[in-house]
Amino acid sequence: MNDLPPPPASATETRNPASAAIDSLSSLAIVRLMNVEDQSVLHAVAREELAIARAIDVIAERLSGGGRLIYMGAGTSGRLGVLDASECPPTFSVPPGMVIGLIAGGRAALTSAIEGAEDLREDGVRDLQSVSLTAADVVMGIATSGRTPYVLGGLAYARTLGAFTIGFACNEGSPMVALSDIMISPVVGPEVITGSTRLKAGTATKLVLNMLTTGTMVRLGKTYGNLMVDLTATNEKLRDRSQRIVSELTGLSVDEATQLLVRCDGQVKTAVVACLKQLSPDTARLRLKDCGGHLRLALK
Repeated sequence: MNDLPPPPASATETRNPASAAIDSLSSLAIVRLMNVEDQSVLHAVAREELAIARAIDVIAERLSGGGRLIYMGAGTSGRLGVLDASECPPTFSVPPGMVIGLIAGGRAALTSAIEGAEDLREDGVRDLQSVSLTAADVVMGIATSGRTPYVLGGLAYARTLGAFTIGFACNEGSPMVALSDIMISPVVGPEVITGSTRLKAGTATKLVLNMLTTGTMVRLGKTYGNLMVDLTATNEKLRDRSQRIVSELTGLSVDEATQLLVRCDGQVKTAVVACLKQLSPDTARLRLKDCGGHLRLALK
């Protein structure tokens, strides 16, 4: 007979006294309660600023050297990782394989709950093997509880290959700490609905992933100031944005900017350098390459 007490509930699993009677509240009161609770997320993320900044430095260094950023998680955590990875190519014109999102249960888990998938450590290993993980890569395990077996198995395997590991959890002192070179732990406290980590924990996850990839891409020269100069114009909205950016940075009319973009194969940075430095598109591309893709350096 086991007389040991059960382990203490994690912060994301404990009951929130502020919402103990949420089922008796009006819709407006529920909205106000959730709004107040969500304010704590910003403070929790702010407490992790140094760890997030260190992670950006490492990811930028690895990606510039040919490595990749690989997210892995289950449920909401996995979906947010896949979402962030899928938004990098159109926003920053990076190859689709540079930022990868893995989710327990595979693609079917993006829209449906795959029962038990997160409990298989070996699946975390298998999924990393399927993308040919190497020591040049960064693996970020996302598990708000900090103890998802799928993520822990993946992180442990990544370390055996020498890949850099980053952990994300909304609980302190989780098993992920021992497997992570950098640990990011925004403790958001109990959820409005007990254990529903798609709420505050999910919001914290999205905020941190936004910072990681945006900060990394800025460091890699994917922006000029706050302008998205490395976007891929795959629709009318983005084509219009490309034209406006070139027009703003060069002083050309929108029609002139559009014609220049055509000559530069739609590449915003190439168009800007070609115009301002009076170069051919090919020479402008070479100048950008020599400057590591940084538009600001190419214009100096």
